Amino acid sequence: MPRLSRIIETALYVDDLGRARDFYEGKLGLAPMLETGTLCAYDVGGQSVLLLFLRGQSLRTQSSAGGSIPPHDGHGPLHICFAVEAAELALWDERLQQQGIAIEGRMSWERGGKSLYFRDPDGHMLELATPGLWPNY
Repeated sequence: MPRLSRIIETALYVDDLGRARDFYEGKLGLAPMLETGTLCAYDVGGQSVLLLFLRGQSLRTQSSAGGSIPPHDGHGPLHICFAVEAAELALWDERLQQQGIAIEGRMSWERGGKSLYFRDPDGHMLELATPGLWPNY
């Protein structure tokens, strides 16, 4: 059986791309790698990509000289988790609160990791987690 090695990209679907960009760039400090009228792609830690799609705008096959991308879309609040260094979790906590972002939950994990939970403007549950969350992190 061939092996899957990692997740390269994950996607969230947003109702207002400008509002989402203000949040992910202005409040979380992510830098865009690609911007279109219906998509924004962000580098996350030099290892993965967060795609923000304008909800409903990827429901048709997208074709180019290189091939085609099948339709996709998502509805409802989703969850993603960002890895952070243990020494920076308190700084993130302070930054989020200074930005007016409510911390909805905190968790101390059995393996020693800690998590903070908050929402983006579209209601997606975001998590910041330190090492010790999973056996592989």
